Amino acid sequence: MINALLVGINLPFLPIHKVEEYLNELKSLAKTAGAIEVERIIQKREKIDPAYFIGQGKAKEIGELCKEKKIKLIIFDEELSPSQVKNLEKVTSVKVIDRTGLILDIFAKRAKTKEAKIQVSLAQYNYLLPRLTGAWEHLSRQAGGIGTRGVGETQLETDRRVIRDRIRKLSSDIKKLYKRREVQSRRRENAFTVAVVGYTNVGKTTLLNALTKSKLFSEDKLFATLDTTFRRMKSKEYLKEILIVDTIGFIRKLPLSLVASFKSTLLEIRNSDLILNIVDVSHPEFEEQVSVVKESLAELECSDIPLMNVFNKIDVAPKPFLERARGLYPDSIEISAKLRDNLDILIKEIVKEAEKSFDGVVIKIPYQKIDKYNQFKDKITILKEEYFDKYLKVNVRGRKEELKAISKIFK
Repeated sequence: MINALLVGINLPFLPIHKVEEYLNELKSLAKTAGAIEVERIIQKREKIDPAYFIGQGKAKEIGELCKEKKIKLIIFDEELSPSQVKNLEKVTSVKVIDRTGLILDIFAKRAKTKEAKIQVSLAQYNYLLPRLTGAWEHLSRQAGGIGTRGVGETQLETDRRVIRDRIRKLSSDIKKLYKRREVQSRRRENAFTVAVVGYTNVGKTTLLNALTKSKLFSEDKLFATLDTTFRRMKSKEYLKEILIVDTIGFIRKLPLSLVASFKSTLLEIRNSDLILNIVDVSHPEFEEQVSVVKESLAELECSDIPLMNVFNKIDVAPKPFLERARGLYPDSIEISAKLRDNLDILIKEIVKEAEKSFDGVVIKIPYQKIDKYNQFKDKITILKEEYFDKYLKVNVRGRKEELKAISKIFK
């Protein structure tokens, strides 16, 4: 583990307890990346210093502290400009990264599939391009790689032209992934899809495992899940297909470059029929986490999709937290994914939503229109086909809008 100093800034509009809470989250992020908090500093300022963020005097003071405590990495909770990073590293002689760089590093560490690696690499290149300086090479050795993991370690000597070429290549690959996702989504049109979203580390994967009887990897760390995973949920009340999709967690100040790079993965949320916003009701800042997720969904243009708030970890949540949640979100569902408490209630609500979207009809299709019927086959579930002298009688199930369109054609 690398010794790290965490830096927060207390501006007039931001209460000190919020700054402390944000630094606690930064501490968890740092731990996930492989760094341990040795010291933390909160600088009170009226406004951000354009050259040193926290001011040159404070930067010199931090440099002395790092020398004394043998700190090899300084992590800021806000995004720094390339010039601020350069100035801070010059004054402190210690590698400096910001919150965005730290999150990108974690994503590089967590990316396992080809799709995730491409998406993370694109975000990293876009982040690194304006930050290429001669200082990176010796500082990366001091910090042991955090902030330069993966793509960063191999690109320190490359020039901007090479990186721009790679950005173009990765952007092209992302577009192909996006198109492939769209095709796959169309193939799932006759299934009811539920997207499980939420702040990072609230128990989304644990819930998916409980609902679908799967054994997906689940870990008590930030961003344990980067890849979109689909699993089938079976219900006695609803015999047709319900798909549950696990997604990457949201977080405060999620880098825009990362959101853009993960467009193909996040497409699955936009194509879902229902969104379950999983909330860790045992967390003291659960209200803010709900807001972060809501804002993120709005940015992804998902505000028109039905959303259900699901408050998880009721087995460990303090009673006042539960009472506050009930008052603020009276229509929410309370569960414990770990203990599987109240999952039957959640499943019934999911089925209820599925029934609103799907229906069944019987259609008589003249044989001269059989080609048109074949065009719809991938969008509906065929329950029964009966052949008669002049027509084909089919019993189908599908989305109400699709069935309405089909019935209109074969009137």
